[in-house]
Amino acid sequence: MTAPAPRIAAPEAPVPGGETASDLPAWDLTDLYPGRDSPEIKADLDRAEAEAKAFAERYQGRLASLSGSELAAAIASFERIEETLGRVMSYAQLHFAEDATDPAIGKFYQGCNERVTAISSHLIFFTLELNRIEDAALEAKIAGTALEEWRPWLRDLRVFRPHQLSDELEKLLHEKEVTGRAAWNRLFDETLADLRIPVDGEALTLSAALNRLSDADRARREAAAHAIGESLGRNVRLFALVTNTLAKDKEIIDTWRRYPKPESYRNRSNMVEDEVVEALVSAVTASFPRLSHRYYALKARWLGLDKLEYWDRNAPLPEDDDREIPWAEACARVRSAYRAFSDDLADVGDRFFTRPWIDARLKPGKASGAFAHPTVPSAHPYLLLNYHGRARDVMTLAHELGHGVHQVLAGPNGYLMSGTPLTLAETASVFGEMLTFRAMLDGETDAKRRRVLLAGKVEDMLNTVVRQIAFYRFEQRVHHERRTGELTPERLGEIWMGVQTESLGPAFRFAEDYRFYWAYIPHFIHSPFYVYAYAFGDCLVNALYGVFRDGHPGFEVKYLDMLRAGGTKRHKELLAPFGLDASDPAFWTKGLDVIGGFIDELEQAMA
Repeated sequence: MTAPAPRIAAPEAPVPGGETASDLPAWDLTDLYPGRDSPEIKADLDRAEAEAKAFAERYQGRLASLSGSELAAAIASFERIEETLGRVMSYAQLHFAEDATDPAIGKFYQGCNERVTAISSHLIFFTLELNRIEDAALEAKIAGTALEEWRPWLRDLRVFRPHQLSDELEKLLHEKEVTGRAAWNRLFDETLADLRIPVDGEALTLSAALNRLSDADRARREAAAHAIGESLGRNVRLFALVTNTLAKDKEIIDTWRRYPKPESYRNRSNMVEDEVVEALVSAVTASFPRLSHRYYALKARWLGLDKLEYWDRNAPLPEDDDREIPWAEACARVRSAYRAFSDDLADVGDRFFTRPWIDARLKPGKASGAFAHPTVPSAHPYLLLNYHGRARDVMTLAHELGHGVHQVLAGPNGYLMSGTPLTLAETASVFGEMLTFRAMLDGETDAKRRRVLLAGKVEDMLNTVVRQIAFYRFEQRVHHERRTGELTPERLGEIWMGVQTESLGPAFRFAEDYRFYWAYIPHFIHSPFYVYAYAFGDCLVNALYGVFRDGHPGFEVKYLDMLRAGGTKRHKELLAPFGLDASDPAFWTKGLDVIGGFIDELEQAMA
């Protein structure tokens, strides 16, 4: 029970160039706490500990006998304690993301994690005991009482009812988290942060080296690609150990909790049915030939190559002038696109630019990629980016701003009900990207620039949909195979090369060092089976944006209401006002057709 996890952007948009650190914004975390040594942190933790102990003494073993109003008051008290702990962990997580190489920050982060875990162990009984109340008895308590307000939270909590263990086991697992999964996560993060990739006489961070894979100079891309592969290969035994250990740990927990498949827990936590996820995965996999295979064959011709090497996947196109986009211009483009859609949406988004809520600096030790961290409703979200000045970075800004705006709008639902499942969490971010992309495309009159923008969007969509489903299939194979024994680094590489060949198609040739590239994907370590949420969100937004473009009555109001709902509604309820249904297989095809249509347009432009 800690802070909501930051939303992690797909780590597949490396870009070159960039501004100096002084040109880019840094966040100010003092809205959470004045500093790591501030007495406010100790005071909050001490108070939370006292309140957690008092809470357990007052309520443990008594929930079934409480009235609906009394139970509602108990949930409100539980939420207040949880939000205090969430504030502390948000602060610690953001500091660690800012520099995972600083031992003092690492010690602070671990200390907070251990203290919060110890305090929250006093609260473990609460959700377990709530779930032991029979359905009919709980409904009787809800009827006509203040407990009705908490119905969405109770509904989602009871999804896990068949999978919970005894109170003692749950407490043991909770307390051992800091020396188990959390410790392995930290080892992975610190190892990646410490990597220095030797490229052309420079010692680059992993993030900077990955950026070289989008360099216009093919020789520079190749040099960076081999250096990354070599560095990951030198550490592959460690990465394999982390992966195997966490996969086995998950298998043990899944077995005890009676989850039928490795991916089952993620689907439950996303509040999405197994068959909906399988429909998505099947639809995307079946579309590999008409989407990624077709596009990359087109890109090979565009680059004048018989075959693409893996380091050509994110190569800029020949017509791309590689113009660096200053941070101020990126902000102006995103803010303008948001405002053209909705003043209300833009007003919330503007807070991130007028206040120190964004960190876009390029610095050693900083987390790679990008994310939006919701922190707690009594504060505000923070955005982390690594801004290098390319069009893809503008899209990343639009994406993370969408998360931030969503988190602000959902905040009034409170700490327990403001967060959304991962599948819906990507809605506002991908929609924000689409708004920004359409504004840039519609404002471009030069035919060559339009093709470059369109191709860039197609590549981003393939990275979001095809590549993330390939990641998901990699995880499926690894976790299922791990149940029969440990996977060697060689076997992990074989599975990786298999899904990459399948998803990217015959236009590519893969060098041997590419077999190590699975090792740096943080989602595999931090959030198993997270990745399909990107494809879910992208296809959902494609369908949703189509409804918007078709002039659906009251779209803006309905869209903002959807964001404000936070975690209080499921995907069926949220999409129904737009006439959409994610359980319909045709829904996914409709979303994939948008990507196919963009590729059609590119083929026509090159004919």
